[in-house]
Amino acid sequence: VQLMEIGGNMVDPGGSLRLTCLTSGFYFPTVSMAWYRQGPGQDRDFIAGISDDGRTTNYAISVKDRFTISRDNTFNVLYLQMNGLRPEDTATYYCNHRKGGYFGQGTQVTVSS
Repeated sequence: VQLMEIGGNMVDPGGSLRLTCLTSGFYFPTVSMAWYRQGPGQDRDFIAGISDDGRTTNYAISVKDRFTISRDNTFNVLYLQMNGLRPEDTATYYCNHRKGGYFGQGTQVTVSS
């Protein structure tokens, strides 16, 4: 299983970013996926999950109505669209293979003016 997150950057408060998780080594359309994040000095926390077929999603309260998780089962890619970013969203963001518990290496998102 290989997961590679890309798309992290520094952005102003109120800005948007889209993170992408490139996957390989497993049959992506059959696996539920998720995004986690870990802020400075904090635990790694769940923020969004999506079912294998993409029809069911769930979110942490802290990101609900601002972030959107989605997937493309044709290209084996997971996305996280982040809008209305806040300084407290600053963290390393990780893609997660839910069944196996695998994580990628993470991508850094910094929200600061």
